[in-house]
Amino acid sequence: MSLVEHVAALRRARGLRRLRLGLVLLALLALAAGVTLSLGRSFTPPLDVLRVLAGEEVPLASFTVGELRLPRAVLSILAGMAFGLGGAAFQTLLRNPLASPDVIGISSGAGAAAVFAIVLLGWSGPAVSLMAVAGGLGVALAIWALAWRGGVAGARLILVGIGVSAMLQSVTAWCLSQAPAWTLQEAMRWLTGSVNGATLDQSRPLLAALLVLGALLLSRARALETMRLGEDAAAALGVRVERTRLVVVLAAVGLVSVATAVAGPIAFVAFLAGPIAARAVGTRGSLLAPAALVGALLTLCADYAGQFLLPGRYPVGVVTGALGAPYLLYLIVRAGRSGALS
Repeated sequence: MSLVEHVAALRRARGLRRLRLGLVLLALLALAAGVTLSLGRSFTPPLDVLRVLAGEEVPLASFTVGELRLPRAVLSILAGMAFGLGGAAFQTLLRNPLASPDVIGISSGAGAAAVFAIVLLGWSGPAVSLMAVAGGLGVALAIWALAWRGGVAGARLILVGIGVSAMLQSVTAWCLSQAPAWTLQEAMRWLTGSVNGATLDQSRPLLAALLVLGALLLSRARALETMRLGEDAAAALGVRVERTRLVVVLAAVGLVSVATAVAGPIAFVAFLAGPIAARAVGTRGSLLAPAALVGALLTLCADYAGQFLLPGRYPVGVVTGALGAPYLLYLIVRAGRSGALS
């Protein structure tokens, strides 16, 4: 066997392994969704769940599954996919696991804008969602401009983003301090990140964003992977670096902002999905699709755990925050010791 044939065989074997592992992640997601739809405060037989999904009217199950569990599961899956995909895109583009939208302030921007709209403007519903999207996009633009010095270095953008995030959290805290009692609860529930009371109508804008912006990100997956070699090397290999960077940033920010507008800033899903996907399928090749599946699985399982597996009932953002915070501290300490943030 020649060297070229050997390399081609290795690539095929690696591709098949990634495909198998991707199918395993998809199967785990389907299994988790089945458990979520069948098992809660009461048990619904899987056959009845399938009948409800097929559109049949099943006594009790149509309400329990169709009205309560299914919208919650769908929103969890779509939000997790959006956060995972957007987070992995940022981490790959900036070649740093700390470069996640919820670490560098984009989610904080969407959250601060939404709280401002709820508390001080008295808005609700779609108007709050639009304000959150505008806030996320505006903060991303501001962070990018502040970090620009003839280009954007990953470490500089992360430090600027952390500073901007701290300021935005102060703005959020001030807004909450001005809130009357009847809007404070709504603002706090939204800030935590929750899929309580989800409806299928809420999921439609997020599904549309995934179909458009998610597909746009996946179409740039190969170019994004090439840019991991460095921008000069990528340009030499034919990648249009500036165009790819612009498309990836706009699509990822838009996706994360829409997800935040619909489900709130569910903590650390965007941050954790990429590293977990890398451990699951390996670092060779694009992590975008695996990270989307991991994000969906993480959000769905965290929401189920918050409802039924922990003492008390907790929103999904509380559970994912408890999972992500220790890993964030570990990465910051490791980056500080290696000088990556200096």
